[in-house]
Amino acid sequence: MRRIASVIIPHYNDKDRLALCLTSLDQCSSRKDVEIIVVDNGPPTLDATFQANHPNIRFHHEPRQGATFARNTGTHHAKGHILIFTDSDCQVASDFLSQALELGSIHDISGGKVRLTTPTHGTPNAIQAFEQVFAFNQRRYIEEMGFSVTANLVTNIDIFKRVGPFRAGLSEDYDWCHRATACGYQLSYQPDLIVNHPCRASWEQLRSKWKRITAETYGIHKSNERSIIRWILRALIMPLSILAHAPRILTIPTPDARAGALLILVRIRLWRMAEMIRLALARSPAETR
Repeated sequence: MRRIASVIIPHYNDKDRLALCLTSLDQCSSRKDVEIIVVDNGPPTLDATFQANHPNIRFHHEPRQGATFARNTGTHHAKGHILIFTDSDCQVASDFLSQALELGSIHDISGGKVRLTTPTHGTPNAIQAFEQVFAFNQRRYIEEMGFSVTANLVTNIDIFKRVGPFRAGLSEDYDWCHRATACGYQLSYQPDLIVNHPCRASWEQLRSKWKRITAETYGIHKSNERSIIRWILRALIMPLSILAHAPRILTIPTPDARAGALLILVRIRLWRMAEMIRLALARSPAETR
Protein backbone atom coordinates (compact mmCIF):
# COMPACT_ATOMS: atom_id res chain seq x y z
CA MET A 1 0.00 0.00 0.00
CA ARG A 2 1.36 3.42 -0.93
CA ARG A 3 1.91 5.67 2.09
CA ILE A 4 1.72 9.43 2.32
CA ALA A 5 5.27 9.78 3.58
CA SER A 6 8.57 7.97 4.06
CA VAL A 7 10.80 8.37 7.11
CA ILE A 8 14.45 7.76 6.18
CA ILE A 9 16.94 6.83 8.89
CA PRO A 10 20.64 6.12 8.24
CA HIS A 11 22.19 3.69 10.70
CA TYR A 12 25.76 2.78 11.57
CA ASN A 13 26.56 0.38 14.42
CA ASP A 14 24.20 1.91 17.02
CA LYS A 15 21.28 -0.50 17.17
CA ASP A 16 20.41 0.19 20.83
CA ARG A 17 19.66 3.83 20.08
CA LEU A 18 18.06 2.88 16.79
CA ALA A 19 15.63 0.64 18.70
CA LEU A 20 14.66 3.62 20.88
CA CYS A 21 14.23 5.77 17.77
CA LEU A 22 11.94 3.20 16.13
CA THR A 23 9.90 2.81 19.31
CA SER A 24 9.34 6.57 19.49
CA LEU A 25 8.19 6.61 15.85
CA ASP A 26 5.85 3.64 16.42
CA GLN A 27 4.21 5.54 19.27
CA CYS A 28 3.47 8.59 17.10
CA SER A 29 0.04 9.56 15.94
CA SER A 30 -0.31 9.18 12.13
CA ARG A 31 2.10 6.22 12.21
CA LYS A 32 -0.20 4.27 9.85
CA ASP A 33 0.25 6.92 7.16
CA VAL A 34 4.02 6.56 6.86
CA GLU A 35 6.59 3.94 5.99
CA ILE A 36 9.84 3.84 7.95
CA ILE A 37 13.02 2.99 6.06
CA VAL A 38 16.24 2.14 7.89
CA VAL A 39 19.42 1.97 5.82
CA ASP A 40 22.26 0.12 7.51
CA ASN A 41 25.51 1.40 6.01
CA GLY A 42 29.04 0.06 6.02
CA PRO A 43 29.47 -3.47 7.39
CA PRO A 44 25.95 -4.71 8.21
CA THR A 45 25.10 -4.79 11.93
CA LEU A 46 21.32 -5.20 11.97
CA ASP A 47 20.90 -8.96 12.15
CA ALA A 48 17.81 -11.02 11.39
CA THR A 49 16.73 -11.01 15.04
CA PHE A 50 16.75 -7.21 15.22
CA GLN A 51 14.81 -6.94 11.98
CA ALA A 52 12.29 -9.56 13.12
CA ASN A 53 11.66 -7.51 16.26
CA HIS A 54 10.63 -4.58 14.04
CA PRO A 55 8.36 -6.16 11.41
CA ASN A 56 6.80 -2.86 10.33
CA ILE A 57 10.14 -1.36 9.26
CA ARG A 58 11.66 -1.58 5.78
CA PHE A 59 15.37 -2.41 6.07
CA HIS A 60 17.96 -1.81 3.36
CA HIS A 61 21.74 -2.02 3.28
CA GLU A 62 24.18 0.43 1.70
CA PRO A 63 27.73 -0.98 1.60
CA ARG A 64 29.38 2.44 1.36
CA GLN A 65 29.94 3.87 4.83
CA GLY A 66 28.49 7.31 5.42
CA ALA A 67 25.10 8.77 6.27
CA THR A 68 25.05 10.58 2.92
CA PHE A 69 25.03 7.32 0.97
CA ALA A 70 22.46 5.79 3.33
CA ARG A 71 20.04 8.71 2.96
CA ASN A 72 20.30 8.61 -0.81
CA THR A 73 19.65 4.87 -0.81
CA GLY A 74 16.65 5.32 1.48
CA THR A 75 15.25 8.04 -0.75
CA HIS A 76 15.69 5.81 -3.80
CA HIS A 77 13.52 3.15 -2.15
CA ALA A 78 10.94 5.57 -0.71
CA LYS A 79 7.33 5.10 -1.79
CA GLY A 80 5.87 8.14 -0.03
CA HIS A 81 5.55 11.62 -1.53
CA ILE A 82 6.67 13.45 1.63
CA LEU A 83 10.23 12.70 2.76
CA ILE A 84 11.05 12.89 6.47
CA PHE A 85 14.70 12.65 7.52
CA THR A 86 15.94 11.92 11.03
CA ASP A 87 18.87 10.10 12.64
CA SER A 88 19.14 6.76 14.40
CA ASP A 89 20.18 8.36 17.71
CA CYS A 90 17.13 10.63 17.82
CA GLN A 91 13.81 10.04 19.55
CA VAL A 92 10.86 11.95 18.14
CA ALA A 93 8.04 13.77 19.90
CA SER A 94 4.67 12.01 20.00
CA ASP A 95 3.17 14.35 17.38
CA PHE A 96 6.26 14.40 15.17
CA LEU A 97 4.74 12.44 12.29
CA SER A 98 1.44 14.34 12.26
CA GLN A 99 3.39 17.62 12.30
CA ALA A 100 5.65 16.40 9.49
CA LEU A 101 2.71 15.30 7.34
CA GLU A 102 0.99 18.67 7.73
CA LEU A 103 4.15 20.67 7.06
CA GLY A 104 5.20 18.48 4.16
CA SER A 105 1.90 19.09 2.42
CA ILE A 106 2.12 22.90 2.51
CA HIS A 107 5.82 23.86 2.69
CA ASP A 108 8.75 23.19 0.37
CA ILE A 109 11.32 22.35 3.05
CA SER A 110 10.88 22.41 6.81
CA GLY A 111 13.50 22.10 9.52
CA GLY A 112 12.32 21.39 13.04
CA LYS A 113 13.66 21.83 16.54
CA VAL A 114 16.38 19.49 17.82
CA ARG A 115 16.07 19.34 21.59
CA LEU A 116 19.22 18.26 23.45
CA THR A 117 18.75 15.67 26.19
CA THR A 118 20.86 14.29 29.05
CA PRO A 119 20.30 11.27 31.31
CA THR A 120 17.55 11.93 33.83
CA HIS A 121 19.80 11.01 36.79
CA GLY A 122 22.55 13.39 37.90
CA THR A 123 23.62 16.77 36.58
CA PRO A 124 25.14 17.33 33.12
CA ASN A 125 28.92 17.09 32.92
CA ALA A 126 30.99 19.81 31.24
CA ILE A 127 30.68 18.31 27.75
CA GLN A 128 26.92 17.90 28.05
CA ALA A 129 26.54 21.43 29.42
CA PHE A 130 28.57 22.77 26.48
CA GLU A 131 26.44 20.82 24.01
CA GLN A 132 23.19 22.11 25.50
CA VAL A 133 24.34 25.67 24.83
CA PHE A 134 25.98 25.30 21.43
CA ALA A 135 24.66 22.22 19.60
CA PHE A 136 21.81 22.11 17.08
CA ASN A 137 20.70 25.74 17.06
CA GLN A 138 18.22 25.04 14.29
CA ARG A 139 16.59 28.47 14.31
CA ARG A 140 19.96 30.10 13.67
CA TYR A 141 20.98 27.46 11.12
CA ILE A 142 17.81 28.00 9.11
CA GLU A 143 17.17 31.72 9.50
CA GLU A 144 20.78 32.95 9.37
CA MET A 145 22.79 30.22 7.64
CA GLY A 146 20.18 28.87 5.23
CA PHE A 147 20.19 25.16 6.07
CA SER A 148 18.60 22.55 8.31
CA VAL A 149 20.36 19.55 9.78
CA THR A 150 19.12 16.20 8.45
CA ALA A 151 18.26 15.05 11.98
CA ASN A 152 14.98 16.93 11.45
CA LEU A 153 14.23 17.79 7.85
CA VAL A 154 11.01 17.46 5.82
CA THR A 155 10.58 17.92 2.06
CA ASN A 156 8.99 15.95 -0.78
CA ILE A 157 10.18 13.62 -3.50
CA ASP A 158 9.58 16.06 -6.36
CA ILE A 159 11.80 18.68 -4.76
CA PHE A 160 14.44 16.10 -3.89
CA LYS A 161 14.59 14.83 -7.46
CA ARG A 162 14.95 18.34 -8.86
CA VAL A 163 17.64 19.39 -6.36
CA GLY A 164 19.46 16.08 -6.62
CA PRO A 165 20.90 13.68 -4.03
CA PHE A 166 23.01 14.53 -1.02
CA ARG A 167 26.69 14.88 -1.92
CA ALA A 168 29.37 13.08 0.09
CA GLY A 169 32.62 14.64 1.28
CA LEU A 170 31.13 17.92 2.45
CA SER A 171 28.41 19.21 4.79
CA GLU A 172 25.64 17.47 2.91
CA ASP A 173 22.76 19.15 4.77
CA TYR A 174 24.24 22.63 4.22
CA ASP A 175 25.03 21.85 0.60
CA TRP A 176 21.63 20.29 -0.19
CA CYS A 177 19.60 23.09 1.42
CA HIS A 178 21.62 25.75 -0.37
CA ARG A 179 21.13 23.99 -3.70
CA ALA A 180 17.42 23.75 -2.95
CA THR A 181 17.01 27.44 -2.15
CA ALA A 182 19.06 28.29 -5.25
CA CYS A 183 16.35 26.43 -7.20
CA GLY A 184 13.76 28.78 -5.68
CA TYR A 185 12.42 26.54 -2.89
CA GLN A 186 11.65 28.01 0.52
CA LEU A 187 13.18 26.69 3.76
CA SER A 188 11.36 27.46 7.01
CA TYR A 189 11.96 26.82 10.72
CA GLN A 190 9.17 24.89 12.46
CA PRO A 191 9.66 24.84 16.26
CA ASP A 192 6.76 22.45 16.88
CA LEU A 193 8.39 19.73 14.76
CA ILE A 194 10.57 18.21 17.49
CA VAL A 195 13.14 15.46 17.80
CA ASN A 196 15.26 14.75 20.86
CA HIS A 197 18.99 14.17 20.46
CA PRO A 198 21.32 13.02 23.25
CA CYS A 199 24.15 15.35 24.21
CA ARG A 200 27.61 14.03 23.59
CA ALA A 201 29.13 13.15 26.94
CA SER A 202 32.90 12.79 26.40
CA TRP A 203 35.75 14.71 24.81
CA GLU A 204 36.27 11.85 22.34
CA GLN A 205 32.65 12.10 21.15
CA LEU A 206 32.82 15.88 20.85
CA ARG A 207 36.14 15.82 19.00
CA SER A 208 34.85 13.13 16.63
CA LYS A 209 31.81 15.28 15.84
CA TRP A 210 33.92 18.35 15.09
CA LYS A 211 36.50 16.38 13.12
CA ARG A 212 33.70 15.28 10.79
CA ILE A 213 32.11 18.74 10.62
CA THR A 214 35.44 20.47 9.98
CA ALA A 215 36.29 18.06 7.15
CA GLU A 216 32.82 18.55 5.62
CA THR A 217 33.10 22.34 5.94
CA TYR A 218 36.47 22.20 4.21
CA GLY A 219 34.79 20.19 1.46
CA ILE A 220 32.26 23.02 0.98
CA HIS A 221 35.11 25.55 0.97
CA LYS A 222 36.93 23.67 -1.79
CA SER A 223 33.78 23.03 -3.82
CA ASN A 224 33.21 26.79 -3.90
CA GLU A 225 36.80 27.22 -5.20
CA ARG A 226 37.83 29.44 -2.33
CA SER A 227 41.53 29.90 -1.58
CA ILE A 228 43.59 28.00 0.96
CA ILE A 229 44.80 31.32 2.38
CA ARG A 230 41.22 32.32 3.12
CA TRP A 231 40.69 29.02 4.94
CA ILE A 232 43.85 29.46 7.04
CA LEU A 233 42.86 33.02 7.95
CA ARG A 234 39.49 31.68 9.03
CA ALA A 235 41.33 29.17 11.21
CA LEU A 236 43.55 31.79 12.80
CA ILE A 237 40.63 33.93 13.96
CA MET A 238 38.98 30.92 15.60
CA PRO A 239 40.34 31.88 19.07
CA LEU A 240 38.45 35.18 18.84
CA SER A 241 35.22 33.20 18.79
CA ILE A 242 35.98 32.14 22.36
CA LEU A 243 35.54 35.74 23.51
CA ALA A 244 32.46 36.20 21.35
CA HIS A 245 30.69 33.08 22.61
CA ALA A 246 31.84 32.90 26.24
CA PRO A 247 28.88 35.00 27.47
CA ARG A 248 26.51 32.24 26.33
CA ILE A 249 28.11 29.97 28.93
CA LEU A 250 26.65 32.21 31.63
CA THR A 251 23.22 30.74 30.91
CA ILE A 252 24.33 27.44 32.49
CA PRO A 253 22.82 27.39 36.02
CA THR A 254 25.32 25.09 37.79
CA PRO A 255 28.67 26.79 38.67
CA ASP A 256 30.80 23.64 38.18
CA ALA A 257 29.19 22.83 34.84
CA ARG A 258 29.51 26.48 33.80
CA ALA A 259 33.26 26.52 34.57
CA GLY A 260 33.76 23.17 32.87
CA ALA A 261 31.85 24.25 29.77
CA LEU A 262 34.01 27.38 29.50
CA LEU A 263 37.14 25.22 29.50
CA ILE A 264 35.58 23.00 26.83
CA LEU A 265 34.80 26.08 24.72
CA VAL A 266 38.46 27.13 24.86
CA ARG A 267 39.72 23.61 24.19
CA ILE A 268 37.45 22.82 21.24
CA ARG A 269 37.99 26.16 19.48
CA LEU A 270 41.79 25.84 19.74
CA TRP A 271 41.54 22.22 18.55
CA ARG A 272 39.40 23.30 15.60
CA MET A 273 41.97 25.96 14.64
CA ALA A 274 44.72 23.34 14.61
CA GLU A 275 42.57 20.86 12.68
CA MET A 276 41.65 23.46 10.04
CA ILE A 277 45.33 24.28 9.50
CA ARG A 278 46.17 20.56 9.33
CA LEU A 279 43.57 20.02 6.61
CA ALA A 280 44.90 22.93 4.58
CA LEU A 281 48.50 21.75 4.81
CA ALA A 282 47.48 18.20 3.90
CA ARG A 283 45.87 19.24 0.61
CA SER A 284 46.62 17.20 -2.48
CA PRO A 285 49.36 18.19 -4.96
CA ALA A 286 46.67 19.07 -7.50
CA GLU A 287 45.40 21.80 -5.19
CA THR A 288 48.81 23.47 -5.06
CA ARG A 289 48.97 24.01 -8.83
